[in-house]
Amino acid sequence: MAGGLFALLDDVAALARIAAASVDDVGAAAARASAKAAGVVVDDTAVTPQYLHGSAAERELPIIKKIAIGSLRNKLLFILPAAVLLGQFLPWLLPVILIFGGGFLAYEGAHKVYEKFSGHGNEAEEAVTEQGEFTPEHEARTISQAVRTDFILSAEIMVIALKEVVGSDPDASIWMRAIVLAVVAVLITVLVYGVVALIVKMDDVGLHLAEKPSKGSQRLGLALVSAMPRLLSAISLIGTLAMLWVGGHILLVSLYEIGGHDGLLEGTGLGDALHAPYDLLHHWEEGVHDAVGGALGAVLGWLLNTVLSGVVGLVVGGLVLAVLHALGVGGGHGDEHADEHPDEHARGAVEDSPNP
Repeated sequence: MAGGLFALLDDVAALARIAAASVDDVGAAAARASAKAAGVVVDDTAVTPQYLHGSAAERELPIIKKIAIGSLRNKLLFILPAAVLLGQFLPWLLPVILIFGGGFLAYEGAHKVYEKFSGHGNEAEEAVTEQGEFTPEHEARTISQAVRTDFILSAEIMVIALKEVVGSDPDASIWMRAIVLAVVAVLITVLVYGVVALIVKMDDVGLHLAEKPSKGSQRLGLALVSAMPRLLSAISLIGTLAMLWVGGHILLVSLYEIGGHDGLLEGTGLGDALHAPYDLLHHWEEGVHDAVGGALGAVLGWLLNTVLSGVVGLVVGGLVLAVLHALGVGGGHGDEHADEHPDEHARGAVEDSPNP
């Protein structure tokens, strides 16, 4: 009886060790996959605060919470099952999906550049912020728009993470892949929207510190408050650059994979053509690295890759933007007619506002 009990305890201990090892494997795989998706994570973090511009201070955290819940729902209920099934049965389709996602990011970045230099798209924002804070209808539209944009970014993150899992362990079971992606989804969502919440509430923290009797706290609080406009401008710029860089890089790498070894068009003339651009870029990157040498050479090579990927993103995004404008569907984000009738938009904001 005692022998059977000890044998059972040994079995339980063995199972516990196996479970612990599996948890370690999941954690390590999730960490690697998250690191691979870091570029898109930066993009997601930089883009989200822009949706809060014009909202009341007390509504900022509730809006972030709703966007975060929508993002997690996107990842777990829609993207994860689709990504795992595609990775298991149609892996060649993953780079094709990434091409569409990279094109969307490039378009978003090019659209931001167009708005910056043309002045288009600013009238609707000014109408909302000058006439009052978000109406409930505007808040709902903003959350919906943010969740839609997040869907594309989340899909990029999950597919990139899946490719890392498959590449590092091709024999991993479909359940292991699903668990790793679920961990990545939760970690990335908490990280992105936790950072966003810290950013948008930094001015409130500054005001709280400015009211303290301590001179040091007051100086720190006033510095935080005065730094917020510059920080938000920097975040907007970083978000735009990240869209172009990440979008262009995803396009180049995905085309490379489609035309390269085991790719969809491997061995064909078109496959060679698709394979060539990233090959050339990688060759230039290695050339700079070898010519300069050391850590500086690695940094300069990475910068060359990043800048040229951003140029590719700007060119591709600009072409998509031009085509959409030519087709009459290239409006901005949010209210498609805001640029055409800014005065009407402003009057509507006043009439709908609960505190005109």
